[in-house]
Amino acid sequence: MAEAANGTSTGPVRVDSWIWSVRLTKTRSQAGTACRAGHVQVNGERVKASHQVKVGDEVRLRADGRERIVKVVTLLRKRVGAPVAVEAYLDKSPPPPARADVLAAGVRDRGLGRPTKRDRREMERLRGLAESRRAAD
Repeated sequence: MAEAANGTSTGPVRVDSWIWSVRLTKTRSQAGTACRAGHVQVNGERVKASHQVKVGDEVRLRADGRERIVKVVTLLRKRVGAPVAVEAYLDKSPPPPARADVLAAGVRDRGLGRPTKRDRREMERLRGLAESRRAAD
């Protein structure tokens, strides 16, 4: 009875439900959409939303411009408070990029219209994409 009260489970849990319950995504529909888009991997394999996760599985989620790598410690069926959710996984993710680095990547002011070719090349140079484009050609 205590398991049902705090949302823990002994059997396998759907990956979209688990991602949502440990607060890696804001909504369960976002978790399902991430699975359908191929942004969720369990033990190195892309999975559907209905894939069952077990304790010890490694879950990778690409969302909000960064990759989260977590190891399942506790299975949760229901969304729980943040302190309990953090204890349900071990976070192996690289640290998020600094906020200043994200904002400095070529933001245009509103009302300037479509960027010119020169503007586009300058934005690519700031983002570090210019070298990768030349290498691809």
